[in-house]
Amino acid sequence: MSRGLTIGEFAQATHLSVRTLRRYHESGLLEPASVDAASGYRYYTTEQIPSAQVIHRLRELDVPLAEVGKILATDDPQARADLIAAHLDRLQASLDRTRAAVTSLQRLLRPDPGDLVVELRSEPARMVAAITDEVDLADVLAWYDGAMAELDSAVAAQHRLGPPGGLYDNTLFTAGRGTVLVYHPVAAPRSTGRVHPVQLPATDLAATIHHGPHDDIDVTYGRLATWTHNHTLTVAGPVHETYTVGPRDTPDPAAWRTEVAWPVFRLSS
Repeated sequence: MSRGLTIGEFAQATHLSVRTLRRYHESGLLEPASVDAASGYRYYTTEQIPSAQVIHRLRELDVPLAEVGKILATDDPQARADLIAAHLDRLQASLDRTRAAVTSLQRLLRPDPGDLVVELRSEPARMVAAITDEVDLADVLAWYDGAMAELDSAVAAQHRLGPPGGLYDNTLFTAGRGTVLVYHPVAAPRSTGRVHPVQLPATDLAATIHHGPHDDIDVTYGRLATWTHNHTLTVAGPVHETYTVGPRDTPDPAAWRTEVAWPVFRLSS
């Protein structure tokens, strides 16, 4: 009977180091098929090669050792797939946060003062079909997607008088929870489901356009805040966002255009 593969031979077959295989053994993830009682040498079978490679791939995805153990111990293929999918979702969220941070840092480290154009304008009162709610900051994106889908269904395209928008209460950012309102501007909005008519009041706005995806929209917020401060203006209400070009218009994030605007008034000198 063959004694199996030595740990060195198994390392060559799996492209895993001997040190890594020993760590997998010590953690209980991949025990050798046998261990020589006299020498302590570890021996593996060729049937263990796929398991070793699965463990390696999961570790490359930063799956914690404890979760790797759960995945390997699960006989149900669907349950095993669900465990991996849950980690991939967490990994994707982490990658999204990393991408957003990198994009923001790139703009902050290489600022272009000439690309900030601010418009001061007076916005008249207007009617909108809106959905409003108290939302946690961490849940805003998911809430927005659901609310806009409901608005799109409730308000036919031919009845919309302009691009959709949103109002975000200051406490959403200062306290992590606040009032959010998203809307379609219409002449005569009707109530249906969560959608209800709202009259947005007349206001003076300082507005600028954010180009591209929202990964670095915080930089645009900061630059607009600096501009209003330098022009002795103060913010007097929730921030306004108008989605002039967004994901519903084009799948190309580089083409997205979002107007960011704050209601303002001039401080007395």
